[in-house]
Amino acid sequence: MMKKVVTQGVKQIICLCMVVIVLAPIVLTLFAALKTKADMVNTSPLLLPPVNRITFDNFTKVLSDKYLLLGFKNTGIILVISIFFNIMFGSITAFIIERFQFRGKMIVVSLFFLGMLIPNFVTEIARFRIIQGIHLYNTLGAPIIIYIASDLMQLYIYRQFLSGISVALDEAALIDGCSYFGLFVRIIFPLLAPATATVCIIKAINIINDMYIPYLYMPKNSLRTLTTYIMNFANAQQGSWQLLAAGIIIVMLSTIVIYVFFQKYILAGVTAGAVKE
Repeated sequence: MMKKVVTQGVKQIICLCMVVIVLAPIVLTLFAALKTKADMVNTSPLLLPPVNRITFDNFTKVLSDKYLLLGFKNTGIILVISIFFNIMFGSITAFIIERFQFRGKMIVVSLFFLGMLIPNFVTEIARFRIIQGIHLYNTLGAPIIIYIASDLMQLYIYRQFLSGISVALDEAALIDGCSYFGLFVRIIFPLLAPATATVCIIKAINIINDMYIPYLYMPKNSLRTLTTYIMNFANAQQGSWQLLAAGIIIVMLSTIVIYVFFQKYILAGVTAGAVKE
């Protein structure tokens, strides 16, 4: 009994430490965003300023920056188009692989997973030349094409989920005169809703947080995303840590809201189909 209590206590302490590690940077950034420049110097970064000196002027200044709205706009365009094609191509490809037998199927599947195993930086030079060759450099099309083509995580999620859907549904629909296209659109894809939600959430968070691809392929000021906005804002506000903290909090809110409201779908979509009866 004593051993069980000690084990539970150790587990709770470990969980508490993990929560502190995850939340501490966010809380400290929020504290900094609520301080004046003088309080940034005179108060501990671990503490809020006195109540009478808490200020929201930093948020006001950041929200008045024209590039912030531009960053939201560009990120939104990239996000919507990339996720749409990831869902469309991922679900259709997974359906074909799981439900049809064809010559060279194992080779195709192996090539897909080989693409997932190769680190992106290994092929970066070739990818950069391709983007330049199709005249997408310094356009919103560059990151969109990369986000659609270079990450095949959605294929794994859809295949895993499809493996748990009975083939009997396909056979019944086909016997009733349904075409393969109708089968996918009317029956299979609606059943993939948890997997689709998972793809949307994970892809959205990855795209919003990515700074490398927008910075490398869209250096033009008019093509700033939220992450490149923060990077340029940091360079412009050197020494103004409170303004930078406010900018980080505002940009962070988009991913936090997405995760808090839809987190239950992540585990459901990833684990669906993992256990078969």
